[in-house]
Amino acid sequence: MLCAFSKLDKEKIETIKSAEKKMGKTLLAFSCHDVAAETLTEEELDVIRKTERELGIVLVAVKA
Repeated sequence: MLCAFSKLDKEKIETIKSAEKKMGKTLLAFSCHDVAAETLTEEELDVIRKTERELGIVLVAVKA
């Protein structure tokens, strides 16, 4: 399973803000997806690592 920040419309953001106000807490919204990791060669791993370093992000290879 892979989770990332949710893309929310204004209505959902307002609903979350209301809940935050009631609790006095900050909430983060995540959406999760079932994915399977791809099998990679050492060369492919090197490409991913180089790209991650260059961009300052984490990449995950998944089966399409």
